[in-house]
Amino acid sequence: MKMRKTAYPYVIWLGIFIVIPLLLILYFAFTTGDSQNLSAFKFSLDNFKRFFTPIYLKVLGRSVNLALISTILCLILGYPAAYIIAKEKVRKRNVMILMFVIPMWMNFLLRTYAWLTLLGRNGLINTIITKIGFQPLDLIYNDKAVLLGMVYNFLPFMVLPIYSVLVKIDKNLIEAAEDLGANKTTVFSKVIFPLSIPGIMTGITMVFIPAVSTFIISSLLGGNKYNLIGNLIEQQFRWTGDWHFGSSMSIILMIFILITMALTSKFDKDKEGGGGGLW
Repeated sequence: MKMRKTAYPYVIWLGIFIVIPLLLILYFAFTTGDSQNLSAFKFSLDNFKRFFTPIYLKVLGRSVNLALISTILCLILGYPAAYIIAKEKVRKRNVMILMFVIPMWMNFLLRTYAWLTLLGRNGLINTIITKIGFQPLDLIYNDKAVLLGMVYNFLPFMVLPIYSVLVKIDKNLIEAAEDLGANKTTVFSKVIFPLSIPGIMTGITMVFIPAVSTFIISSLLGGNKYNLIGNLIEQQFRWTGDWHFGSSMSIILMIFILITMALTSKFDKDKEGGGGGLW
């Protein structure tokens, strides 16, 4: 099948900004040598062997653990929020969705910086606590602060997919279940929740992937005390200058993300999540 001429700009864009960088990462990952002298590179698997040592596997484990916890927290908070929004009338529903979307219009880095003014030793929260008469709390530069930053930044990515599925569930299915004698709990467990699983899996994917690869949140709110895999990759490219090891870690992270997407896609057979009805 011939490619249309109108598709050429998109193909060129994909080639320059996706394919070529990916090939360069692969090339650096499977070679060793001086990054300034391409001709001196030698094929090697040492970069991958170096990663599979306890110190780096521990960082990967910490990254996955925090990403899983933040994903679970986003699901616990996001599903009820999406369910409540989906049940509202159209005008009120749109306003509530807008409230979730508006913070996303702000730069990601600025949103994370804002938490420094809230959680810092002399931040707003500790200022209020000390004025009440209590000792200031250690709210920042720990795993809890990193988790808070993840949940705050990625919660909309959980709410919106679940909401988009819930709002499409056919109202007739719910009425039919009620006519057959099902109470609200049964309707939710037997009808609404099963039909919303595609949205849940999409939300899990959209939260877990950026959470496991983030480095800004852990740098600012973790104070570089809790390095994640994203921080290690950034350090290799920006400070250490070992592009080979940084590329190998990027490849490993990409493979891990692809496996995660493959697993979640098995639960997401029906992308529409139900009929086109409305509560």
